[in-house]
Amino acid sequence: MRPLHLPHRNPTSSLASYRLTAREPTMSPAHPPRVSVIIPAYNSMPELTKCVTSVMEQTLGPDEIEIIAVDDGSTDGTGPELDRLARTCSHMRVVHQPNSGGAGGPRNTGLDLAGGDYVFFLDSDDYLGPDALRRMVAMADENRTDVVLGKMVSVGGRAVPTAVFSHNQPRTDIFSSAAYRTLGCWKLFRRSLVERLGLRFPPYRNCEDKPFTAAAYLNADGISVVADYDCYYSRNRQNGNNLTLTAADLVHRMDGTRLCFETVARYLEPGPRRDRIMRRHVEWELCGPLRALLPRESEQRAREYFYPQFRDWARSYVSDGLFRSLTPPDRLIVHLLRTDRFEDLMTVTRNAKEDAARGNVVDKGRVYWSHPFFRDPDKAVPDDCFDVTDRIPVHHELAEAAWTGDGDVLRLTGHARIESLGPLQPTTRLILRPHGFRHPDIPVPAAVGTAPQAGDDPATGFTVDVDLRTVDAGAPLGDGLWDAYLDVRAQGISRTVRLRTTSTDTDGRRATPPRRELNADVRPGEPATARPFFTAHGHFSLEVRRTDAGAASPVTDVAWDPSRRATLVVSGRLDDEAGGPRPTALRAEADRGSVREVPLRYARDDSRSFTARMPVGKWRPGRWTLTLRTDAPGRRLPVPVTRELSGTRWFRASRLGRPYYAKPLRNGPRGALMLRVAPIRLVAAVRRRLG
Repeated sequence: MRPLHLPHRNPTSSLASYRLTAREPTMSPAHPPRVSVIIPAYNSMPELTKCVTSVMEQTLGPDEIEIIAVDDGSTDGTGPELDRLARTCSHMRVVHQPNSGGAGGPRNTGLDLAGGDYVFFLDSDDYLGPDALRRMVAMADENRTDVVLGKMVSVGGRAVPTAVFSHNQPRTDIFSSAAYRTLGCWKLFRRSLVERLGLRFPPYRNCEDKPFTAAAYLNADGISVVADYDCYYSRNRQNGNNLTLTAADLVHRMDGTRLCFETVARYLEPGPRRDRIMRRHVEWELCGPLRALLPRESEQRAREYFYPQFRDWARSYVSDGLFRSLTPPDRLIVHLLRTDRFEDLMTVTRNAKEDAARGNVVDKGRVYWSHPFFRDPDKAVPDDCFDVTDRIPVHHELAEAAWTGDGDVLRLTGHARIESLGPLQPTTRLILRPHGFRHPDIPVPAAVGTAPQAGDDPATGFTVDVDLRTVDAGAPLGDGLWDAYLDVRAQGISRTVRLRTTSTDTDGRRATPPRRELNADVRPGEPATARPFFTAHGHFSLEVRRTDAGAASPVTDVAWDPSRRATLVVSGRLDDEAGGPRPTALRAEADRGSVREVPLRYARDDSRSFTARMPVGKWRPGRWTLTLRTDAPGRRLPVPVTRELSGTRWFRASRLGRPYYAKPLRNGPRGALMLRVAPIRLVAAVRRRLG
């Protein structure tokens, strides 16, 4: 694949256009830095000093960092301050160059000089946490990833992304995380990736970093996220001259937006994956700025300059699948662009705020946005542009979960409503959904019209009695983890949401009913317990397990055979004191029902030690749960999850040598080990490796 050369590279980044300070770094070529920190600076006082010193004070150590600060024609003392700081740090160099008009030019200058294994772009307004670079480099080294996102922190109210930083992610990608929501370049990039792609920043005053970061994401061999440490502090300047504020007009965004669309189209083939990534640009770079900024322009400039570009992007990059995934306001804008209706588009953008507050109308089981264009015969806009059925908010809260008396009935009370649709219908119901194993959903009727707490509206109240003895079509609830959902119904509209509670005590905890021993008369010979609990996000779940299922597993080791990469070896030893059923076979059950078994081989000289060798090379793709079958009918013991077990890869001869992989998962039923088996996507793998 040809390298991506972002167009219009700034000529001020050439070696002839800048001068270095007298002090040069003393770092030996035999010991290149781990990180080159590139700081573009233009009239950056007084924030600049803290920015640079935050790099000098990194725990990674000065021998592992080079600082390249580029003074982009400043007139406020930025240049002299950089020179002063460089005299105190032998690993800092300063470049002075004529003003380029944006941050891309000085960043390119820094890239031309960088010698580190990684590059990190730090804006002169901002600063780093002391341990930021060490943590990010360690994350990249340990997981062999090409891009690392460090948690961003807002200083003084500047907006920063939050969704991607909910938890650490050692290795992910843009399809499995929220990483693509943040396209700022304030990240750690493996320099070999940047140079292999020929990446440089275009000379735009706004959105210049989005195409750069997008291209890196789309070609990265893995992305990491450091979320448990405040790495990057983002702040507004005291004088208010941040580029994002002074270059916020529509004209400053157009070139960068065009290049974003072109970059995604270059690296992703048409289809759902491209639609998922392209949607971000349609929402954030097309519809959002068009709605907010186009009405500020003169009608002539809007019609002749901006509108043709927006129309071309809507026609070229918004597939029908992507169109259906958009919100109704965005769908309406894209439809008007596609159908070349400039006057109607201007009407919609000028009245966007007023129209967003309009209510909804229900018709034949669907909910529509009550926009003035809805079913206006003169406008002839399709109903699909206004359909909000699957997006209308559902407000609900589980107020209490408690056992009733001494029986096996769990009572759930709360309130729920579909926004603007009135009281609950009697057909509202609870749904118990299996987590990680195959079983049909179990519906449980709800009684509506009750007020769970004083002051609640009875029309939105519900009560559900879950009788664990008969809930599954007259049978007791089976073993496993069950997630609770609420099928909320009003005016013929049905929306299903995960049942949850937001209320906590002063320690941030949520009260749950105690674990309960289930009625032995209903489950003869199968003593079991039910454990209601809330997840970290407040979602309600219920675990049912045999009482002895939590006993210590006899398995002592799970590993891949070093001589046969597609063979899993499970070893164990029975407790000398423990009674109970004797394991006889290693069993693997797929989520689609297929079963594989191999016998346990007990040692001749030790009748309590066993080993089993399970070949996985011919398993069908899917999730496989591993248990030990015992000599007691219907009794199985889970093979426990082990942190030491990694994934493995092999070639399947029957599939023309196609590579497959098996990867351990952590959410098997009753704590059992689960393996995901799937073919390796060759095209994606080759793209990551070769670019």
